[in-house]
Amino acid sequence: MTRLPAAGPVHRVRLQFGAGGPAVIGEWVDGAVARRAWHAWVGLYGSDQSVVIRLAREAGGSENVLMAWENRHPVVQEPGGERTLPL
Repeated sequence: MTRLPAAGPVHRVRLQFGAGGPAVIGEWVDGAVARRAWHAWVGLYGSDQSVVIRLAREAGGSENVLMAWENRHPVVQEPGGERTLPL
C-alpha cells in the first residue's frame, strides 16, 4: 500500500466485508474528503450485516476512530465519541 507523506494527520477510511477480514483502505489529508468517502461507502455497502466501515484520524502514533458503521448501524460518532486504538 502506498502511504501519504506524514506532513500532518492522515484520515483513513477502512472497509471490510467481515470483521477481521481483508480491507479496502483509502487515505486523505483532507478530513472533509475522507468523510464524504465514508458516507459514500456506507451508502454503497452498509446494508450488508457483516460490513465494517471506519473513518479514523492518524496523528502522533495513534489512530482515533471518528466514525464507524457495523451491523447496519453507526457505532462511533464525534464529537466525544472517539475511541483511541494503538497502531
